[in-house]
Amino acid sequence: MKRTALAAVLCAAVLSSCGIGEKNSNISEGMTAIEELRYEDALACFEKALVSGEDKQLILRGQGLANLGLTKYEEAVTALENCLSSGSCVPDELDYDVNYYLATAYYKAGRPEDAKQVYDAILALRSDARDAYFMRGIVQLRMGNYELAKPDFDKAIELAPDDYDQLVEIYKVMDETGYQEMGAAYLEAAVQNAPKTMGNYDKGRIYFYLGDFESARNYLEQARDAGDAQATYYLGKTWENLGEYNYAASVYLSYLQDQGESALIYNQLALCYMQLEDYTSALSALQSGLALEDTALKQTLSFNQVVLYEKQGDFKQAAALMGKYVQDYPDDAAAVREYEFLRSR
Repeated sequence: MKRTALAAVLCAAVLSSCGIGEKNSNISEGMTAIEELRYEDALACFEKALVSGEDKQLILRGQGLANLGLTKYEEAVTALENCLSSGSCVPDELDYDVNYYLATAYYKAGRPEDAKQVYDAILALRSDARDAYFMRGIVQLRMGNYELAKPDFDKAIELAPDDYDQLVEIYKVMDETGYQEMGAAYLEAAVQNAPKTMGNYDKGRIYFYLGDFESARNYLEQARDAGDAQATYYLGKTWENLGEYNYAASVYLSYLQDQGESALIYNQLALCYMQLEDYTSALSALQSGLALEDTALKQTLSFNQVVLYEKQGDFKQAAALMGKYVQDYPDDAAAVREYEFLRSR
């Protein structure tokens, strides 16, 4: 549950908001603004909705989601808690929906135990709620409770064995928390027992995380040649891990030319250029990515821009950018320490 998870949560929120109705026009407009990552505009729409007497529960839900997008996690918690309080005593689909977002807000606000309790409550009522097992497993693992996290991950995989996105996310969080070997066991089991329906893209990215870059390259090349554009990211990173930064950059450039702009691809392209010490091209790529205003990637792009200026020895500009960065992302403790170092240069 790091920088990319919130975008997926908000996307799901928008998708589940269809059918709000004409009488809640300001709410509908606010949800559209969330979809377009215009969170301040969304909050303004929800304020109008309050004045217009639109659905209070949906307004509070929308305010919670917008504040999640703005990384105002305590404000999100307050709105989502009030949303649940304004409902009936019998949980309905909206209540389940809001509880998932509330758990995310608790976790982002540094309250993992509260997040876990929300997932506990969901699973007490819905024992087949796969997402709740998956997310509770992540929370447990980040709290240092591997023995409690593993049964949750096992159950989530049992309920959706062919969900390779979920499988990869489980591996990534286990890798990040010091359980790389246990996470790899999930991936190895998946490729060893791969059904005929597993495509080259999924095989390729699983081999990528297993560190078998030759196999990853072969499967991902096949996936891209078959027109699977999503293979590009992993194919480029595979070539990076093979030390072929020029070729990796050509993969990313080909994607941008054929598929259009992507903050994620611009970031990877910039990292390749930095490895090649082509700092002018790296800066151009980062600025192109930032211009897209992709909330999910803005933090990563902004941090890498600081790194770029450090690599060039421009510590004054690096310090200025890092000052803005820590103002926007005060919970990044490592960046705060780096800022103090840069200010002393």
